[in-house]
Amino acid sequence: MSYLELAGLQKRYGASVAVDDVSLAVEKGEAVALLGPSGCGKTTTLRMLAGLVEPDRGAIRVDGIAMTNLPAHKRNMGYVFQSYALFPHLSVAGNVAFGLEERRRPKAEIARQVEDALALVRLAGLDQRRPRELSGGQQQRVALARALVIHPSVLLLDESLSNLDAKLRDAMRHEIRSIQRSLGITTLFVTHDQVEALTMCDRIAVMHRGRIAQIGTAEDIYERPATRFVAEFVGRANALPATRGPDGKVLLWNEPQPVAAPASGEFDVFVRPQRMRIVPLSEAVGSENVRVSGRILRSVFVGDHVEVLVEGAGGQLTVEMPSGSPALAEGAEVAVIWRAQDSLPFPREAP
Repeated sequence: MSYLELAGLQKRYGASVAVDDVSLAVEKGEAVALLGPSGCGKTTTLRMLAGLVEPDRGAIRVDGIAMTNLPAHKRNMGYVFQSYALFPHLSVAGNVAFGLEERRRPKAEIARQVEDALALVRLAGLDQRRPRELSGGQQQRVALARALVIHPSVLLLDESLSNLDAKLRDAMRHEIRSIQRSLGITTLFVTHDQVEALTMCDRIAVMHRGRIAQIGTAEDIYERPATRFVAEFVGRANALPATRGPDGKVLLWNEPQPVAAPASGEFDVFVRPQRMRIVPLSEAVGSENVRVSGRILRSVFVGDHVEVLVEGAGGQLTVEMPSGSPALAEGAEVAVIWRAQDSLPFPREAP
């Protein structure tokens, strides 16, 4: 039995299904991300786990104990909201102490645990400040300390880094992950940011239209997407329209290729831009490689790589080349190659 179990959770709002038969098992000390676009049901799932939303159907268990019918204050879960939800009239120490005071802990114990929690999130010495006197990153740490000070059975993070600027968000990703690992606390993290999910969690559950489309490690999700949606949503990918020739071979941009295909129906081949290379038309390639030809439309320098847009018989594709690569002239005729094993075929969807 896993430490945290969600079994067949469902939530409707009128005719709309927000969460549709979501089941998830999380081991003790594991960090799992619920990743997906807005409206996919990830926050509703988290709020059902916290006891803030009542499921229409399904079960929630923590360490074998049924939580589904317990009120939020009896579930012992730490929740960090997207807006932080700090009390403006309380000091930092008062905010962090709130959950302990609600549990009627002795004052000496509260003072000691608040001090420890603030030290853990590197806010020692700021205990008497008000939230308005803190930076965004400091407010985020206060919210995290308030969630951790009660020693929750599960830590829930709801888009908790989305209000920070890019540089601070990057720093806080590593800091929260370090704290989570050091405490060994079971964590569920809701985000629409792929980088946060890929870097902060042991596994990722990609959600789509109220369901879990795929769950696995970061490498599983990125390298072996189970559905077309996962391939499109996680990372970047070119979708090349494919057809079958009279001899049954797969054609990409009107050229036969060593690519696997679904048994029937129309399909597209997905390829990550960084898996592709641009070579001269005259360069020979091995039979294990896919090769299409086209012309350079434009090159854009974006810091750590160059994005090159290539147009050919089947449309356009983007190739990511390392910074410092030889310049490519617009209009130049080139070949784009990649390993056949980096091709991901998925059935074509109706427009």
